[in-house]
Amino acid sequence: MSSIENTLPLPPDSAPLQRHPGLRVIAIYEVIKTVCLVLVAMAAFHLDHQQNFEHLVHWLEHLSLADSNGLRWKLVGVLVAFGPSKFVAVGAVALGYALLFGIEGVGLWLGKHWAEWFTVIATGSLIPLELYETLHGFGWLKLATLVGNVAIIVYLVRIALQPRPNH
Repeated sequence: MSSIENTLPLPPDSAPLQRHPGLRVIAIYEVIKTVCLVLVAMAAFHLDHQQNFEHLVHWLEHLSLADSNGLRWKLVGVLVAFGPSKFVAVGAVALGYALLFGIEGVGLWLGKHWAEWFTVIATGSLIPLELYETLHGFGWLKLATLVGNVAIIVYLVRIALQPRPNH
């Protein structure tokens, strides 16, 4: 190859794929959710054992929280009604979602086109539930989650619909 060939500009269709910084931000968000869900799953599997469950309930019963006694007793009541055996299901569901969010995060981090659509579909499938939860038990965190996920979907659809060079 001569030195003249090395200085010629590349054709437009061979330009490197442009990375969108928002994809990296969403990928990091997905990985953070993955880590949190793995921790939830680990705790749930740990609470499956009767002795560990009883320790948690005992600890909550004797925990002194200012201005939150009602909340503490509601939590104790929910835990006792739930029982230790159901924590295996909680752990399995948490691991399932962790796997889903992990795939989304890694795919987006690597700039994979399929990951954009995968995330749109997975996140979009949760919007009806988030909308229901926000309308029937309003909370600012619920509203922020709903708005954030809708923004992620809109952003990813716009990115995914952009033309890409063929490789």
